[in-house]
Parts: sequence; C-alpha cells; structure tokens
Amino acid sequence: MNENIINDNMAPKRNLPRDVFLHLFTMAALYYSAISFITLCWQYINYFFPDVLAYGYQDLSYSIRFAVSSLIIIFPLFIVASWFLNKIYTKESAVRESKIRKWLIYLTLFITALVIVGDLIYVINTFLGGVDVTPRFILKALSIMVVAGVIFWYYLDDVRRDTPSALAKIFAILTSLVVVVSLVGAFFIIGSPKNARLAQLDQQRIGDLQSIQWQVVNYWQKKGQLPKMLADLNDSISGYVVPMDPQTQIPYEYIPSDNEAMPSFELCATFSLESSVQLGGKQMPAYPVYDGVNSQNWDHPSGHACFKRTIDVQLYPVK
Repeated sequence: MNENIINDNMAPKRNLPRDVFLHLFTMAALYYSAISFITLCWQYINYFFPDVLAYGYQDLSYSIRFAVSSLIIIFPLFIVASWFLNKIYTKESAVRESKIRKWLIYLTLFITALVIVGDLIYVINTFLGGVDVTPRFILKALSIMVVAGVIFWYYLDDVRRDTPSALAKIFAILTSLVVVVSLVGAFFIIGSPKNARLAQLDQQRIGDLQSIQWQVVNYWQKKGQLPKMLADLNDSISGYVVPMDPQTQIPYEYIPSDNEAMPSFELCATFSLESSVQLGGKQMPAYPVYDGVNSQNWDHPSGHACFKRTIDVQLYPVK
C-alpha cells in the first residue's frame, strides 16, 4: 500500500489545470497577436499604397491604433507564457508529451489557418472586385502567408520534438524585434496620443457647428429672420442648449447678416489642428461631413476659422 502511494507521488503530473490554462492562454495569445500583426501590416500597406477609391483615412488611423494597443498588451503576455511553459517542460517532461498540449496546438493552428484562409479569400475577392490594385493585393496576400508560414513552421516542428527546440529563444528574440519595430513605425504614422485627443476635440467642434447651423436655419424658417445671437436658439421646451467649445467652454462666434433678401451668417471656432488628416507627414483628405440636409465644406486650418452660410430662401422658405 505504501509502495503504491510512493509510486503515485513519484509519477509525473500530467494535464494539470495549470498546464491546460497555460496552453490555452498561450495559444489564444498567439492567435490574437498574429491577427493584430497582420492587421498592422495591412494598414502599413494601405498607408504606403493608398486606394484611389478610399474616401478618407480615419479608419486607417483607428485600425493602426487598435492593432498597436493589442500587440502592446497581448504579445508580451504570449512571450512570458511561452517562457514559463518552457521552464515547466524542462522540469516536467511529461507536460510536454501530454496529449492535451498537442491537441491544443493542432486545434489552434487549425483555427488560425481558417482565419488566414478567410482573410486571403477576402483579399482575392476585393481584388477581383476592382477595388485593390495589384501591389496592394500582392503585399496583403504575402503578409498573411509569411505570418502563417512562420507560425506553422515553428509550432509544427516544435510539437514533434521531445525537448524544446534550441531555436525557441532565437524565435522569441527575432519576433519581438519585428513587433517592436512595427510598433515604433506605427507611432510615426498615427502621431502622439495628444494629437489624437486634439483631433477628437476638433471633430466635436465641427459637430457643434453643424448643430448650430441647423438650428439657425430652423429659426429662419419659423420666424422669417435670423437670430440676433446664439442665445436666441436656446429652447426650454425642446431642451436645446447652444453648445460651447468643448475644451475652453467659450461660446462659438456667430455673425448674422443684415440682408433679409439673402440671409447669411458666419459660424466661427478655434481649431487645434488642420482639417486634413495628417498621417506620418502625409496630407490625406478626411471624410466629408454631412449635416443631415446637404453636404457642406467644413475644411479648416489650425487656429481661428469661420464658415459662411447663405440660406437659399427657395430651398428653406419661411413656413
């Protein structure tokens, strides 16, 4: 009886909850890191090879920021979890030989392959639709194949070995360098978090001016005259309150004209940045802004800018 207990205690522990958790976490982190890195690669391609049919680049900046945020958090966790597993393999060889580890690796690689194939199908479909040009298609397809090839080559080789490969450390160092370089390059494109904050404030200013513009036109249609000041637009019944600058809390500037036959007015604000989206020094047009009635030009420089609007009395008659 005692001998059996001793043998049970000396037997290597396999498939512990700890091991299952670490293998699941490592594979999930690998999957997430690979998708985030491919996304970042695609945005680099979109930046250096812009699509002539694209309407703007806000999505490009957002996608880069999301991919960078994901890699900053997930990739180091993947490296740490892999390092910890390799330490466990050194002490407990049975963990490396467990079927759960092998099943998880093959299953995760299978799922990753499906995602990669799906992305590749999307690229080809987009190319056949005439949206992507040949360089964009080739580079996007190549980025997927390179990432997939590296993952499959390393893990399919590793899963067949009895001991960790000597290339594990080299693989971790090289992939870390590639990820770090790609992250640093991304910051040169999207700029600092401070500029992103200033751009959001400018977008809020444009939204406020659009709201005020619509209220001025509505005031004209209801009363047959322009409001003398922005405070005239405040309505306790509808609950509308004229917005102010989100950063300074200073009221926007409103300049009405005296010409009743051709009523016009100006709305002014102080902007932090130019309206053009500046990515890595490139001047890229932003999306057009719509006010719910018709498209207006809201391009502006940094600093003080005014927008003159003339009300077409036939399009907006007094009711």
